[in-house]
Amino acid sequence: MITPGTAKVARRQLGLATRHQLTATAGVPGRTVTSRTRPGGPWQRLLPRVYLLQTGPPDQRQRALAAVLYAAEPAADPLSGETAALTGAAALSLLGVRDTPPAPADVLIRAPRRLVGTPEVRPLTTSRWPRTITVAGVPSTRPVRAAADFAARCMSSDRIRSVLAQVVQSGWCHPHDLHAELRSARLLARPAIRAAAGELLAGIRSPAEARARDALTGTDLPTPLWNARLYTPDGTFLASPDAYWPDEGVALEVDSAEYHYTRDAWQATLRRRLRLEAHGILVASATPSMIRDTPNEVIGALHTLLTLAATRPTPPTATARGHQQLELPW
Repeated sequence: MITPGTAKVARRQLGLATRHQLTATAGVPGRTVTSRTRPGGPWQRLLPRVYLLQTGPPDQRQRALAAVLYAAEPAADPLSGETAALTGAAALSLLGVRDTPPAPADVLIRAPRRLVGTPEVRPLTTSRWPRTITVAGVPSTRPVRAAADFAARCMSSDRIRSVLAQVVQSGWCHPHDLHAELRSARLLARPAIRAAAGELLAGIRSPAEARARDALTGTDLPTPLWNARLYTPDGTFLASPDAYWPDEGVALEVDSAEYHYTRDAWQATLRRRLRLEAHGILVASATPSMIRDTPNEVIGALHTLLTLAATRPTPPTATARGHQQLELPW
């Protein structure tokens, strides 16, 4: 039978409790904890000294919080984020960032404290303790720090580029803040991280756009604005094309089938293109695979449009205002 103290801890911690909380706070005898966590018992041992007080399998949030409970100092409030906080891929996974496996979970702990890791938990000792937040009930680092900690451990240039772009594109942090965090962590010495951060500062917001920028580099085409926000003369927002040449009024749209496979999404794409063309903007459309496999065709189309735009008598009626500062949604 669950005591009132045990129930209180479980309600507060997604059905989880540490051995210290059960014995010292809830008054559960140690032998009872051992008995209830035997095979077939009503509780489960997820990690050393961390228990799930239910019979069903844990979900992603419970596994993430279990990692924090394991890493937190036993006598501290584990939900405070003062002695342990989820970071890296596991923290980004809770935010819905793709290609960020939730396990093993990276958990920050304060230096000089040390903790033995497990197959499910990788403790990271740090002297740069960050501001922490709560995501889905789990104490976590802010997305900017989680992204930097992810990049520090990732060895794939493509994954670093993809994940950092998603974090910025989703609005979880501003590229300047991410660049500053990577610099503070001394990660900009790594070429892959430095290149990804530089792309984000230039306005790149996706791997497809990064490949488009790579394809344009070294050509005789002018340098475009990336993800500039375009407005009509009366100040109404018009669109934010992937690449835009303001002097010529030419836009490049990189349309991925992943985001345009439904009828509504495809019609929204066509309506955006019609709005741009209605204001005198010439639009070249390409898929990520076209930019990857046949970049010369895309460059040739852009070259033609830029040449045509230079000779037309009527300039576009849209104004580019650069990039918008993104705010955290909390």
